[in-house]
Amino acid sequence: QVQLVESGGGLVQAGGSLRLSCAASRSIFSPNAMGWYRQAPGKQREFVALQGGGGSTNYADSVMGRFTISRDNAKNAVYLQMNSLRPEDTAVYYCNLVEYGTAYWGRGTQVTVSS
Repeated sequence: QVQLVESGGGLVQAGGSLRLSCAASRSIFSPNAMGWYRQAPGKQREFVALQGGGGSTNYADSVMGRFTISRDNAKNAVYLQMNSLRPEDTAVYYCNLVEYGTAYWGRGTQVTVSS
């Protein structure tokens, strides 16, 4: 088992920036991928960004060019730098780890973007 703890959410004005962090409770084994998903009120959870253990990244079209995912493998952590935030980015953001084909989720952190 592994616990994922997110931090860094909050309230920001449109055009602003936030940096989300997620730390795993133990070392992560390969193969693995860590990423972020989000869920807005009344909507299904959706993919935001992903980084594989080898460093490859993938982004949802809606955040491409505005969000950047990064990892610190020594700290078992993944980050999401969010720039040029829009009201439609408002959601609970969840950290995700897939390790040996098993998915783990954090409890989420709220991001609210005011217009």
